[in-house]
Amino acid sequence: MKTIRATKALIHLDRFGKNIEAVRAHIGEGPRICMPVKADAYGHGAAAVAGEALRKGASFLAVATVQEGISLREEGAGAPILLFSVPLPEELDSAFAHRLIPFITDREFAEAAAAAAARAGVTAPVHLKIDTGMGRVGCRPEEAPGLARFIASCPSLLYAGTATHLARSDSREPDAVSATKQQINRFKEALGAIRNAGIDPGIVHAANSGATLLHKDAHFDMVRPGILLYGYPPSPELADISFTEPVMELVSQLVFIKKVKKGEAVSYGGTWTAPCDRFIGTIPVGYGDGLPRSLSGGGFTVRIRGKQYPVAGRICMDQCMVDLGAELEAARWDQVTLFGKGTFTAADIAERLHTIPYEITCNINKRVPRSIERGAGKD
Repeated sequence: MKTIRATKALIHLDRFGKNIEAVRAHIGEGPRICMPVKADAYGHGAAAVAGEALRKGASFLAVATVQEGISLREEGAGAPILLFSVPLPEELDSAFAHRLIPFITDREFAEAAAAAAARAGVTAPVHLKIDTGMGRVGCRPEEAPGLARFIASCPSLLYAGTATHLARSDSREPDAVSATKQQINRFKEALGAIRNAGIDPGIVHAANSGATLLHKDAHFDMVRPGILLYGYPPSPELADISFTEPVMELVSQLVFIKKVKKGEAVSYGGTWTAPCDRFIGTIPVGYGDGLPRSLSGGGFTVRIRGKQYPVAGRICMDQCMVDLGAELEAARWDQVTLFGKGTFTAADIAERLHTIPYEITCNINKRVPRSIERGAGKD
């Protein structure tokens, strides 16, 4: 059943498609594109985003959990799906049954993966993950040849790729650039050692959004530009060279308008009082939907009929109020844009809250219906 609600996230697949085309133009025809659709495609809706990504030429999808991968398969995704996070050994049977590709991080996990693939009666493709400086998961570079040799020796495993993840590739600061170059060099040395052992490392990939923009020598055989494809630079300092548009737009409607008198308070705690007689509009969206409560009183505005109006008082769980001014220009049921192209973006909100746009879009939760837009969005 289709959900009807004033508050919805508009997902502009036309912009998303153009973002993929822009990344392809930037990296050239050589490297493949892996589309990260973990966390429900950063809140954008994994099934729709995955389908559009594959139509636009992405070769791989990537998820964080086995269940995310299973959901994509149930939606009909046939492309290779990488499993970025380490699953429990007991999840491997399901992972291989749904043709998910885990990262091999160590010998113990490799043995568990080989046993699960053998039980399933398949030769399961896997990618070797090398920790070159992220400090999260993966073998040390000096351990890579031995682990690669073990994977290649397992009849139930197919050594299909080799990856690393770059920790500071989204910065132009000299120390960050140096650290990224060190990671890339460690990765290249490990790849050389694997090849010297007579083993083909398969599809080689390292570049996240930052490296896609700044470090061509990290493009290798495939890039994994997540936030860039959703329309945001991986860090504010790269905004000047980011060339993609925000895909998500959070909208709602004015469902109630009332007049308040000078000195009257609005919302919990009475933190906002009317400086003069004026109109207050109520919007059915709040922190229960993922609109951060910490935006209260911080100068955050919404757009109605092309004009910006400030939030009045504290954002509630399900509603928030806006100051419509002393002279009413808006009307009940008008559309309200909370963030999107042409107004506050998720990046603007993130900057105010000292976080990143990933968190803002991911936090727009499941009770907010996603509306797939394929035509030109309103500015």
